[in-house]
Amino acid sequence: MPRARKGAARHAKRKKIMKAVRGYYGATSRRKKLAITAIIRAGVYAARDRRQRKRDFRSLWITRLSAACRQRGFRYSQFIRALDDAGIALNRKILSDLAIVDPAAFDAVVARAGLAAVASA
Repeated sequence: MPRARKGAARHAKRKKIMKAVRGYYGATSRRKKLAITAIIRAGVYAARDRRQRKRDFRSLWITRLSAACRQRGFRYSQFIRALDDAGIALNRKILSDLAIVDPAAFDAVVARAGLAAVASA
C-alpha cells in the first residue's frame, strides 16, 4: 500500500486559503499561489488601514471642533489651550460629540474654558 504524505493536511490548508479568498477577482480566487499572495497583501492593507482609521477619525473630530469653536468666537488652538488651563480633561472625540449632540453642554464647556483663559491671561 502506498504511503500517504500530507494528503489531508495539504487539502485542509488549501481549503482554508480558498475560503479566505472567496469573492476575490479573477484567478486570485481560484489559484492557490495567487491566493496566498492576495491574502498576505490584504493583511498588510488591513493592518495599515487600522492605524489610518484612527488618524482619520481624529482629524474629523478636530475639524468638527474647529468649526464649533469658530461659531463661539474661539480658534481651535485657543480652545484646547483654555481647556488644558482649566483642567478639563475631555478628549476630542467626546468634545466633538458634545458639539453635535448637545450644543448647550458644549457651550457650558466653552464658557468654563473661557473663564480659565481670561483668568490665566
